[in-house]
Amino acid sequence: MDFDYTSEQQDLRDAVAKLGKRYGHEYFVRKAKAGEHSDELWDEAARLGYLGVSVPEEFGGGGGGITELAIVCEELAAAGAPLLLLVVSPAIAATIVNRHGTAAQRARWLPGFADGTRKVCFAITEPDAGSNFHKLSTVARRDGDDYVITGRKVYISGVDECSQVVVVARMADERTGKLKPALFMVPTDAPGLTLSKLDMEIVSPENQFLLFFDEVRVPATNLIGEDPEAGLPALFSGLNPERITVAAMACGTARYALERASTYTATRSVWGRPIGSHQGVAHPMAHAHIQVELARLMVAKAAALYDAGRDLEAGVNANMAKYASAEASALAVDTAIQAHGGNGMTTEYGVATLLGATRAGRIAPVSREMILNFVAQHLMGQEKSY
Repeated sequence: MDFDYTSEQQDLRDAVAKLGKRYGHEYFVRKAKAGEHSDELWDEAARLGYLGVSVPEEFGGGGGGITELAIVCEELAAAGAPLLLLVVSPAIAATIVNRHGTAAQRARWLPGFADGTRKVCFAITEPDAGSNFHKLSTVARRDGDDYVITGRKVYISGVDECSQVVVVARMADERTGKLKPALFMVPTDAPGLTLSKLDMEIVSPENQFLLFFDEVRVPATNLIGEDPEAGLPALFSGLNPERITVAAMACGTARYALERASTYTATRSVWGRPIGSHQGVAHPMAHAHIQVELARLMVAKAAALYDAGRDLEAGVNANMAKYASAEASALAVDTAIQAHGGNGMTTEYGVATLLGATRAGRIAPVSREMILNFVAQHLMGQEKSY
């Protein structure tokens, strides 16, 4: 067993941390409250090669894996400036294209992922389907040399920043007539595709949208893999990196919150002593720190399994990593706010601004309850409860 990162991975972590600190949480909050995007951070991270670390070298990427991408996600979040589009574009969309796209699709799309010029969002969630993707109502049908897509998607991140969206639709199997998943690369300016921004109580430069597909037509070459049979494997190949990078981002956010709290409590004096010298303050922070470190181990394990091609084990561990990190992040932010007292609720001290995102992390991209269902059923042999 080896718990050390390689020298290249450690160098990547140090370099991304340095970049993140040059921007920081104040930049992140300022952009979010102004209704602007974190374009400067994205562009510089792209120029330095951090966005394409998991893209194969032949397409201009770093040739690494989800481990390297998780490092980038975590360290930017640890600096207080997470990039949610790192999850939906390089982690989900680029991985799907790389693992299941045709040779032509990989050559066409992966270079843009590698240099950060291509931002692609991901659309699976629907208003009525909830966690049951088998009941997706968005459908696609073949019409000559095109596919025509109709349906709705909700809570789709960053559509206004992206040139394309990977859409999960259902398509009739020619042999059985049953509907099964298929994934399409759809331009965000395609005729018939309209978006409605959702008002969210989350401080973030990335926006959430409701999408409407009204007979949206895309060429058959935009069916990822160009084979309807590729839909389900392609879908899962993107969901596991999503869970891992979301988990890494949550760990980074937790580290940021606890760093702010420990700095504050070590220097804030009441009754002649730093408040951190009191166990009632120090113990909750120490407890949260331990939970975060345990979650980070789970993220590293899940990423290593995924990069080793052990997809079944990676899926199980990605779910557990996502659960552990979301719980640890919510605990860390709540603890940091409490340690600051009234100051914890101000924008100036930079911890209350994390509340919405960390709370959402216990819901999305998969809820804690569905992960518990998964573990109970698949790891503990319990009967399916839903």
